[in-house]
Amino acid sequence: MRYNPLGRSGLQVSAIGLGNWNTAGVKIDEAEALAVLHAAREAGINFLDTADTYGQGQGEAILGNFLSQIDRDEMVVATKMFFPTSADPNDRGLSRKHIFAAVQRALRRLRTDHLDLLQCHRFDAQTPLDETVRAMDDLIRQGKVLYWGVCRFSESQLVECRDQATQTGAPAPISNQHFYNLLERGIESATLGACRALGIGLVGYSPLAQGVLTGKYLGGNRPDGSRGAHARAAKDMWQLQGATEPVVARLAAVADRHGLPLATLALAWCLRLPGLSAVLTGAALPDQIRANAAAAELVLSAELLADIDAALAAPPVSTEIPVTCSAAA
Repeated sequence: MRYNPLGRSGLQVSAIGLGNWNTAGVKIDEAEALAVLHAAREAGINFLDTADTYGQGQGEAILGNFLSQIDRDEMVVATKMFFPTSADPNDRGLSRKHIFAAVQRALRRLRTDHLDLLQCHRFDAQTPLDETVRAMDDLIRQGKVLYWGVCRFSESQLVECRDQATQTGAPAPISNQHFYNLLERGIESATLGACRALGIGLVGYSPLAQGVLTGKYLGGNRPDGSRGAHARAAKDMWQLQGATEPVVARLAAVADRHGLPLATLALAWCLRLPGLSAVLTGAALPDQIRANAAAAELVLSAELLADIDAALAAPPVSTEIPVTCSAAA
């Protein structure tokens, strides 16, 4: 496994991380999820990402069970809050009240006394940013949180975070999670440069486009046990609409010519990007996470990169998932 610093911090995270959106507590049960988590640890993965909305808290709870079985300090445990988990009007957003309440609930579910990384799941235009920054500072001073980060913040929002942190003497965010894969490269235009300039590490999520970049959905297939065959997970799957299939078919042919699984190629391609600290993958089976972990050591040759560029040369396809509370990643 390869480890990278998360932004300009000293925190080292595995290049391949394990996320549990739409897996633990949703698609697979606790025993299956624990098998995947133990396989991830054995493969050298130390970066575990969840959120309070994943399985309505089940993602955190299952991860907490796993942490109770190992040396918790081996792991970088990251969670997120922003989206509501109840009808309470204060159970949402990035207010001081919601952040503190969400952290207390997460600590209980995760069975730990601190979070390595607390992430703002989205930007909150309704809460003054200085309130959010000060709340993060207080949690860090209390030892309940070690670092904080954000998800899908724009370049201007990242700069505003840095400025607010500087003005208040608070720590600035060290990470920014964004959607990134072979089919969706939007962060390359501006977000990547802003993050590198600010010392913020990028964490790519959905690097396999929810499984479509394994090639298993080509020809309209929905294999038994796959995310595409799971009704709850499939409802937001843009990749099953067929728009990306020609591109994926060309990429699959490239991978085959070079003797690689398409998933391995897709993950290694993401990790070629300077400033990208890690990618987060989901897995329903131990073999899947072991195969994903192997991509961390793969260096793509110039010839292979040229073949990938040629396969992507068709008109770009928008693969962004509509932002809803149920589809938050």
